[in-house]
Amino acid sequence: MEFDDCVTFASQHPICYLATEDGDQPRVRPLVLWFADPRGFYFMTMSPKQFSAQLHQNPKVEVCFYNGATELPEAKMMRLTGAVEFVDDAELVKKVSEERAALEGIIGRPLEPIAEVFRIASGEARFWTLMDILKEPELETLRF
Repeated sequence: MEFDDCVTFASQHPICYLATEDGDQPRVRPLVLWFADPRGFYFMTMSPKQFSAQLHQNPKVEVCFYNGATELPEAKMMRLTGAVEFVDDAELVKKVSEERAALEGIIGRPLEPIAEVFRIASGEARFWTLMDILKEPELETLRF
């Protein structure tokens, strides 16, 4: 497994589930990958959200990308474990705000002042299929 395999899988299946911690309570939510490249996996959130507060308090996360198969034999997922880092880049914030401008109608305010870009730049990745159901400890792990 190569890092490019992870970028490709995530890019082809951008809807994922990201788990954070809120005190001692795990929290998981669906999220859309913004993009992935050799520098990592990029996402966007908004600073007033509890999700943002959870990430700032504890940046350790796990993300699960799933290929969307409805038949179990075709199911494949990729789990990323790592720590998020917030990206302080005004151009990226402007770009994501433009690309996700539809959110402004939902939240009733401009997105750019509250948009936060974060990425997972290092961690571990594992792929899983039904054939691996009892082999999780043996799965190949890519450290990136």
